[in-house]
Amino acid sequence: MNWIRSCVFFLWFVAITVVVHLAFLPTLVMPRRYAVMAARSWCAGVLWGLKRLAMLDYELRGTLPRSTVLVASKHMTMWDTIAIFHLLGDPVFVLKRTLLRLPFYGWYAQKVGMIGIDRSGGSAALRGMVKACADAMASGLSVVIFPEGTRRHVGAPPDYKPGVAALYQRLDVSCVPVALNSGLYWSGPLGFLKKRGTIVIEFLPAIAPGMGGRAFLHELQSRIETATAELLLARK
Repeated sequence: MNWIRSCVFFLWFVAITVVVHLAFLPTLVMPRRYAVMAARSWCAGVLWGLKRLAMLDYELRGTLPRSTVLVASKHMTMWDTIAIFHLLGDPVFVLKRTLLRLPFYGWYAQKVGMIGIDRSGGSAALRGMVKACADAMASGLSVVIFPEGTRRHVGAPPDYKPGVAALYQRLDVSCVPVALNSGLYWSGPLGFLKKRGTIVIEFLPAIAPGMGGRAFLHELQSRIETATAELLLARK
Protein backbone atom coordinates (compact mmCIF):
# COMPACT_ATOMS: atom_id res chain seq x y z
CA MET A 1 0.00 0.00 0.00
CA ASN A 2 2.88 2.38 0.65
CA TRP A 3 3.95 2.00 -2.99
CA ILE A 4 0.42 2.70 -4.27
CA ARG A 5 0.03 5.76 -2.07
CA SER A 6 3.50 6.91 -3.10
CA CYS A 7 2.56 6.66 -6.79
CA VAL A 8 -0.63 8.64 -6.24
CA PHE A 9 1.27 11.29 -4.32
CA PHE A 10 3.94 11.47 -7.02
CA LEU A 11 1.28 12.27 -9.62
CA TRP A 12 -0.09 14.96 -7.31
CA PHE A 13 3.39 16.34 -6.71
CA VAL A 14 4.11 16.62 -10.42
CA ALA A 15 0.72 18.21 -11.11
CA ILE A 16 0.90 20.83 -8.38
CA THR A 17 4.51 21.64 -9.20
CA VAL A 18 3.69 22.29 -12.86
CA VAL A 19 0.54 24.26 -12.08
CA VAL A 20 2.11 26.48 -9.41
CA HIS A 21 5.30 27.15 -11.34
CA LEU A 22 3.40 28.14 -14.47
CA ALA A 23 0.53 29.99 -12.80
CA PHE A 24 2.84 32.15 -10.72
CA LEU A 25 5.38 32.93 -13.44
CA PRO A 26 4.31 36.61 -13.52
CA THR A 27 5.45 36.94 -9.89
CA LEU A 28 9.05 36.72 -11.10
CA VAL A 29 8.77 40.31 -12.32
CA MET A 30 6.62 41.49 -9.41
CA PRO A 31 7.60 42.46 -5.84
CA ARG A 32 9.23 39.67 -3.85
CA ARG A 33 6.21 39.01 -1.63
CA TYR A 34 4.27 37.54 -4.55
CA ALA A 35 6.98 34.95 -5.26
CA VAL A 36 6.94 34.10 -1.54
CA MET A 37 3.19 33.54 -1.88
CA ALA A 38 3.88 31.15 -4.74
CA ALA A 39 6.43 29.22 -2.68
CA ARG A 40 4.10 29.02 0.30
CA SER A 41 1.25 27.81 -1.90
CA TRP A 42 3.45 25.07 -3.33
CA CYS A 43 4.67 23.95 0.10
CA ALA A 44 1.13 23.88 1.48
CA GLY A 45 -0.04 21.87 -1.52
CA VAL A 46 2.74 19.32 -1.17
CA LEU A 47 2.08 18.87 2.55
CA TRP A 48 -1.65 18.51 1.86
CA GLY A 49 -0.94 15.81 -0.70
CA LEU A 50 1.33 13.95 1.70
CA LYS A 51 -1.34 13.98 4.40
CA ARG A 52 -4.36 13.15 2.25
CA LEU A 53 -2.85 10.90 -0.41
CA ALA A 54 0.25 9.32 1.16
CA MET A 55 -1.16 9.32 4.70
CA LEU A 56 2.02 11.01 5.88
CA ASP A 57 1.36 13.81 8.35
CA TYR A 58 3.69 15.73 10.66
CA GLU A 59 3.84 16.87 14.27
CA LEU A 60 5.45 20.10 15.38
CA ARG A 61 7.20 20.18 18.74
CA GLY A 62 8.84 23.10 20.48
CA THR A 63 8.31 26.78 19.82
CA LEU A 64 8.75 28.46 16.46
CA PRO A 65 11.14 31.45 16.63
CA ARG A 66 9.35 34.77 16.94
CA SER A 67 12.29 36.94 15.93
CA THR A 68 15.02 36.97 13.31
CA VAL A 69 17.37 34.07 14.06
CA LEU A 70 19.72 31.55 12.51
CA VAL A 71 17.98 28.18 12.20
CA ALA A 72 20.24 25.11 11.96
CA SER A 73 18.41 21.92 11.06
CA LYS A 74 19.11 18.24 10.63
CA HIS A 75 18.60 17.35 6.99
CA MET A 76 17.38 13.91 5.88
CA THR A 77 14.92 14.47 3.02
CA MET A 78 13.35 17.03 0.73
CA TRP A 79 10.48 17.19 3.23
CA ASP A 80 12.67 19.16 5.64
CA THR A 81 13.01 22.14 3.31
CA ILE A 82 9.32 22.16 2.43
CA ALA A 83 8.12 21.90 6.02
CA ILE A 84 10.53 24.47 7.47
CA PHE A 85 9.63 27.03 4.81
CA HIS A 86 5.94 26.39 5.45
CA LEU A 87 6.28 26.63 9.23
CA LEU A 88 8.46 29.74 9.32
CA GLY A 89 6.45 31.50 6.62
CA ASP A 90 9.19 33.47 4.93
CA PRO A 91 12.76 32.40 5.69
CA VAL A 92 15.72 32.23 3.33
CA PHE A 93 17.83 29.09 2.99
CA VAL A 94 21.54 28.63 2.46
CA LEU A 95 21.79 26.12 -0.39
CA LYS A 96 24.06 24.85 -3.14
CA ARG A 97 24.54 27.48 -5.83
CA THR A 98 23.88 24.90 -8.54
CA LEU A 99 20.25 24.72 -7.41
CA LEU A 100 19.78 28.36 -8.37
CA ARG A 101 20.58 27.45 -11.97
CA LEU A 102 17.69 25.02 -12.31
CA PRO A 103 14.79 26.15 -14.52
CA PHE A 104 11.72 27.31 -12.63
CA TYR A 105 12.89 26.20 -9.16
CA GLY A 106 16.05 28.26 -9.44
CA TRP A 107 14.15 31.27 -10.78
CA TYR A 108 11.79 31.31 -7.82
CA ALA A 109 14.61 30.58 -5.36
CA GLN A 110 16.55 33.58 -6.62
CA LYS A 111 13.46 35.79 -6.53
CA VAL A 112 12.73 35.06 -2.87
CA GLY A 113 16.39 35.56 -1.96
CA MET A 114 17.73 32.07 -1.31
CA ILE A 115 21.45 32.21 -0.64
CA GLY A 116 23.58 30.10 -2.96
CA ILE A 117 27.04 29.03 -1.90
CA ASP A 118 29.88 27.55 -3.91
CA ARG A 119 31.33 24.88 -1.64
CA SER A 120 34.65 25.00 -3.46
CA GLY A 121 34.90 28.78 -3.20
CA GLY A 122 36.89 28.84 0.05
CA SER A 123 37.08 32.01 2.15
CA ALA A 124 35.62 34.21 -0.58
CA ALA A 125 32.49 32.05 -0.69
CA LEU A 126 32.23 32.19 3.10
CA ARG A 127 32.47 35.99 3.12
CA GLY A 128 29.81 36.18 0.44
CA MET A 129 27.53 33.88 2.41
CA VAL A 130 27.95 35.90 5.60
CA LYS A 131 27.18 39.16 3.80
CA ALA A 132 24.10 37.71 2.09
CA CYS A 133 22.83 36.31 5.39
CA ALA A 134 23.45 39.62 7.14
CA ASP A 135 21.51 41.45 4.43
CA ALA A 136 18.60 39.00 4.75
CA MET A 137 18.48 39.40 8.52
CA ALA A 138 18.64 43.19 8.18
CA SER A 139 15.43 42.82 6.17
CA GLY A 140 13.82 40.87 9.01
CA LEU A 141 14.23 37.38 7.54
CA SER A 142 15.45 34.36 9.44
CA VAL A 143 18.17 32.28 7.78
CA VAL A 144 17.98 28.48 7.61
CA ILE A 145 21.10 26.38 7.14
CA PHE A 146 21.68 22.65 7.13
CA PRO A 147 24.97 22.47 9.05
CA GLU A 148 26.03 19.14 7.55
CA GLY A 149 25.80 20.64 4.09
CA THR A 150 23.69 17.89 2.54
CA ARG A 151 21.13 15.23 3.33
CA ARG A 152 22.19 12.45 5.69
CA HIS A 153 20.71 8.97 5.82
CA VAL A 154 19.27 7.62 9.05
CA GLY A 155 22.14 6.22 11.09
CA ALA A 156 24.87 8.04 9.15
CA PRO A 157 27.56 9.57 11.39
CA PRO A 158 27.22 13.34 11.85
CA ASP A 159 29.35 15.59 9.67
CA TYR A 160 28.90 19.19 10.81
CA LYS A 161 30.71 21.83 8.78
CA PRO A 162 32.36 24.97 10.26
CA GLY A 163 30.28 27.30 8.06
CA VAL A 164 27.40 27.38 10.53
CA ALA A 165 29.78 28.41 13.33
CA ALA A 166 31.17 31.21 11.18
CA LEU A 167 27.65 32.50 10.54
CA TYR A 168 26.74 32.27 14.22
CA GLN A 169 29.80 34.23 15.29
CA ARG A 170 29.87 36.87 12.59
CA LEU A 171 26.14 37.55 12.61
CA ASP A 172 26.07 37.57 16.44
CA VAL A 173 22.55 36.13 16.61
CA SER A 174 20.76 33.33 18.41
CA CYS A 175 20.73 29.93 16.71
CA VAL A 176 17.70 27.65 16.90
CA PRO A 177 18.59 23.94 16.43
CA VAL A 178 16.05 21.69 14.74
CA ALA A 179 15.77 17.91 15.05
CA LEU A 180 13.57 15.65 12.94
CA ASN A 181 12.99 12.07 11.85
CA SER A 182 11.78 12.46 8.25
CA GLY A 183 14.25 9.86 7.02
CA LEU A 184 12.13 7.11 8.54
CA TYR A 185 9.22 7.91 6.26
CA TRP A 186 10.71 9.34 3.04
CA SER A 187 12.98 6.70 1.52
CA GLY A 188 13.73 4.52 -1.50
CA PRO A 189 15.40 5.56 -4.78
CA LEU A 190 15.28 9.35 -5.12
CA GLY A 191 13.06 9.46 -2.02
CA PHE A 192 10.10 8.04 -3.96
CA LEU A 193 8.66 5.83 -1.21
CA LYS A 194 6.48 7.60 1.35
CA LYS A 195 5.60 5.51 4.39
CA ARG A 196 2.40 6.07 6.28
CA GLY A 197 2.90 7.76 9.63
CA THR A 198 3.77 11.05 11.32
CA ILE A 199 7.05 12.88 10.89
CA VAL A 200 8.15 14.78 13.98
CA ILE A 201 10.01 18.06 13.67
CA GLU A 202 11.24 19.68 16.87
CA PHE A 203 12.47 23.25 17.32
CA LEU A 204 14.87 23.13 20.26
CA PRO A 205 15.73 25.96 22.68
CA ALA A 206 17.87 28.65 21.10
CA ILE A 207 21.60 28.88 21.62
CA ALA A 208 22.32 32.45 22.70
CA PRO A 209 25.00 34.45 20.87
CA GLY A 210 28.47 34.85 22.34
CA MET A 211 29.96 31.35 22.33
CA GLY A 212 33.28 30.53 20.67
CA GLY A 213 33.13 28.79 17.32
CA ARG A 214 34.30 25.35 18.44
CA ALA A 215 32.20 25.39 21.59
CA PHE A 216 29.15 26.44 19.59
CA LEU A 217 29.62 23.74 16.95
CA HIS A 218 30.00 21.09 19.64
CA GLU A 219 26.89 22.34 21.45
CA LEU A 220 24.85 22.52 18.25
CA GLN A 221 25.83 19.03 17.16
CA SER A 222 25.16 17.61 20.61
CA ARG A 223 21.68 19.12 20.81
CA ILE A 224 20.57 18.20 17.30
CA GLU A 225 22.01 14.67 17.32
CA THR A 226 20.70 13.84 20.79
CA ALA A 227 17.18 15.04 19.99
CA THR A 228 17.21 13.40 16.55
CA ALA A 229 18.33 10.07 18.03
CA GLU A 230 15.44 10.23 20.50
CA LEU A 231 12.94 10.91 17.71
CA LEU A 232 14.30 8.06 15.61
CA LEU A 233 14.26 5.63 18.50
CA ALA A 234 10.72 6.58 19.50
CA ARG A 235 9.38 5.78 16.03
CA LYS A 236 11.19 2.47 15.43
